Amino acid sequence: MTMFEIAAMNAADWYEVKTIYQAGLETRNATFQTMVPSFSEWDSNHHSHSRLVAKKEGVVLGWCALMPTSSRHVYTGVAEISIYVALNQQGQGVGGLLMQALINESEKNEIWTISASIFPENKASIHLHQKYGFDVVGRRSKIAQLDGMWRDTVLLERRSNLEQFQ
Repeated sequence: MTMFEIAAMNAADWYEVKTIYQAGLETRNATFQTMVPSFSEWDSNHHSHSRLVAKKEGVVLGWCALMPTSSRHVYTGVAEISIYVALNQQGQGVGGLLMQALINESEKNEIWTISASIFPENKASIHLHQKYGFDVVGRRSKIAQLDGMWRDTVLLERRSNLEQFQ
C-alpha cells in the first residue's frame, strides 16, 4: 500500500502546489480561474488554517484549502473548499486522505459548513465530495463564463456533525 503524509501547507510548497493547480486549470473542468495567482494573492484569499498537502517521499501529490465565503461575521464558520490532486495521482486515494484531514482541521477551527462549487462534468470531484458527506444543494445554471462559454456548477455543502455546531 502506498503511504502518503498529510502536512500543513507552507510557502515552500507553493511551487508544487501551483504546478498541480495549473494542471487543474488547464483541464477547464476544475475552476473558472484561468491563471494561477501569485502566492501572496492566493494566501490573502484563503484561511490561514486548514491548508494541507499530501506528500510522498517529500513530493506534493495534492493539496486542499479553505477560503471564507463572506466577510460578514455571522458566516465565519462557513468556508469554500479547493481540493486538487496531481493528474497522475488521481484515483490513488490522495483526494480522500486530503478530504478527511481537511474536515478534521476545519472542525478544529470552528468551521461548521463547507461548500463546494463543481462543474457537473467533474464527476470524480462530485463523487469524492459526496463520499465525505457533502449533499447536493442544487445546480447553478449558467453561473459564469469560462473561455466565452456559459458554464453550470453543482453546489454541494457539508454540515459538521459535531454537537457544538448542531
